[in-house]
Amino acid sequence: MNHLTNEGGTDLNEQLTEQKSIYLQISEMIETDILRGILLEEEQVPSTNELAKLYTINPATAAKGINLLVDDGILYKRRGIGMFVSPGAREKILQKRRAAFARDHIAPLLAEARSLGITQEELLTMIKEREL
Repeated sequence: MNHLTNEGGTDLNEQLTEQKSIYLQISEMIETDILRGILLEEEQVPSTNELAKLYTINPATAAKGINLLVDDGILYKRRGIGMFVSPGAREKILQKRRAAFARDHIAPLLAEARSLGITQEELLTMIKEREL
């Protein structure tokens, strides 16, 4: 297992930013690797020490990010071996991120549309004109 190098195509080599807590960024990068199929169910994830070395951070910070995923049922621990991707992890992440998308993007969009007097039909037309 070598998910810390570009060879595996993983995004764990992304640079950490100061926009949000490091442990949250670690957690999100692992989630993204699961969503993209880079880390699969029942596959081992990088250890807290590997993450700490890669990002030059305190192992406790890396552990905090990993523990968030354990708390969400995304990862589980095999005693003495390491952390692994839980069965159903990808679906849990999708549900979590879709809910966050609705909360962070759709709700404000609808509020702004209402304040501008944009009807539902007009809004749908605007969206369709800019299809995914």
